[in-house]
Amino acid sequence: MNRILIPMLLALGLSGVRAHRVNKHKPWIESSYHGVITENTDVVLLDPPLVALDKDAPVPYAGEICGFHVQGLSAPFEAVVLNRTSGEGRLRARGLIDCERQREFTFIIQAHDCGTGPEGHAEKRSHKAVVRVQVGDVNEFSPVFAQLEYHGSVTEGKVYDSIVQVQASDQDCSPQYSQICNYQITSQDAAFAIDRNGNIRNTESLSFDKMSHYKIRVTALDCGQKRAARDAVVHIHVKPVCKPGWQGWSKLVDYEPGTGSKLLFPKMHLETCAGSVSWIRTTVELETSGAGRGCDRQSYSERSLQKLCGASSGSTDLLPAPSGVFNWTATLVTDGGLDSDLTYRFDGRQAAKIPDWVVLQNLTHQFTITTWMKHGPSPGQRAEKETLLCNSDKTEMNRHHYSLYVHNCRLVFLLRTDYTQTDSFRPAEFHWKLEQICDKEWHYYVISVDFPVVSLYVDGVTYDPYLVTDDWPIHSSQIDVQLTVGACWQGGEVSKAKFTQYFRGSLSGLTVRAGKMESQKIISCLQACKEGLDITSLENLGQRIKVTRTYPPNFIKTLYKI
Repeated sequence: MNRILIPMLLALGLSGVRAHRVNKHKPWIESSYHGVITENTDVVLLDPPLVALDKDAPVPYAGEICGFHVQGLSAPFEAVVLNRTSGEGRLRARGLIDCERQREFTFIIQAHDCGTGPEGHAEKRSHKAVVRVQVGDVNEFSPVFAQLEYHGSVTEGKVYDSIVQVQASDQDCSPQYSQICNYQITSQDAAFAIDRNGNIRNTESLSFDKMSHYKIRVTALDCGQKRAARDAVVHIHVKPVCKPGWQGWSKLVDYEPGTGSKLLFPKMHLETCAGSVSWIRTTVELETSGAGRGCDRQSYSERSLQKLCGASSGSTDLLPAPSGVFNWTATLVTDGGLDSDLTYRFDGRQAAKIPDWVVLQNLTHQFTITTWMKHGPSPGQRAEKETLLCNSDKTEMNRHHYSLYVHNCRLVFLLRTDYTQTDSFRPAEFHWKLEQICDKEWHYYVISVDFPVVSLYVDGVTYDPYLVTDDWPIHSSQIDVQLTVGACWQGGEVSKAKFTQYFRGSLSGLTVRAGKMESQKIISCLQACKEGLDITSLENLGQRIKVTRTYPPNFIKTLYKI
């Protein structure tokens, strides 16, 4: 019997010794972790996730994770085990975290296994890992102004880049919520504006007589768009200054033709600012800003106006009022006015074909083109040719026989001669560069042709071309031509025939007349206004008054000298 028990006891003893030696390995975790926690919450998001591994797995206790140990008395965090077998854990705050008190925490964490079981053998701990937790901000504070009232002053008549600067701050911890991203004026006052730095400026010159004190309200917004709890009040004081010169007059005076005399400046006076004046020189210019002929000329038709000024007969109106016979302008956009003052607005998509019976097929050596035009540069668009008037092949080819167009704020007139007239190099393009072409104002243009001389008159003043380009004549053909307004006709391919080089602007009174040139006197009369200045009560101004009148085409000047 003894021989039997001894081996059994030995076997039991050996088995017991082997069970106490299975916890051979330490748990393993990452060497560092980065965490994010939003303030006023307790959940920490770790990258990488908190997981401890043990090579003793799947042995019970020795291969299981029993806990995580956070080292650092100032770290308000704890780690809990979610699954002992997988080693998954979670880091959480022991209380609510306040970003404004501390924005980042750094501490040490270790994992330990469950040891060798109930016998109480010591567990093994992992290496120490560094954990950095950043606190995410919540936009809980509103901007606050450093002052509730600000004061600034301006001198009337001046525009300032900055009159006064307001400043606000925010107690949130992050740049997103603590920075002031914008200031806004909450009161309805279009005379002032504020930039992102809180600088208040005036958008127009201020008048002391109109208002001497402005009271505006301003709010601030942080980068999370949270507004200030209280607006700041800004007082702007306008300081008067004495301005020498004529006071109480307006640049714009409304006048209806035929209504008789009208006082231009009933409240005008000369402010000398207590100084002495030895002489005064004043120039008054009257100009019409109306469309087309404007002033008294709007009561005449184009044909009547030419008769009034003594112009030769035979002019053809290419932009008449739409009717049963003159129907090619029916699809064009008009800006209103009487038939005698009708203007057409071209937006780069409209053009009209002139019927063959209206005007000669092709003008050659002597003819005149007149028109009122208002044109300005088109922002954001390519500098393309903009055709007012074009005479081109109706079919088969795309030759331009003559055309008037604008290109890069230059006026260009093209005139191609036929081989039947000459077979040598001849002038073909005439260029003018004038400010009037793109100033968005109405001007009267006359192209007078006595080939090879081409003259341009703008508001009655003649201008020589700065560039004349020569070219060979066009080969003669039996192809009919097409006269168009507002674009040029491309008839080279029947299936693709279309308009091109559209005009962008307004036209009125566009006429073509074959024959001799008009004199400059007649051209000036065609666009000059009848209205003028009537100087009265000169006896009240003393004996040393000298008045000189001059009569340029579109205005009258008056000179006073003491």
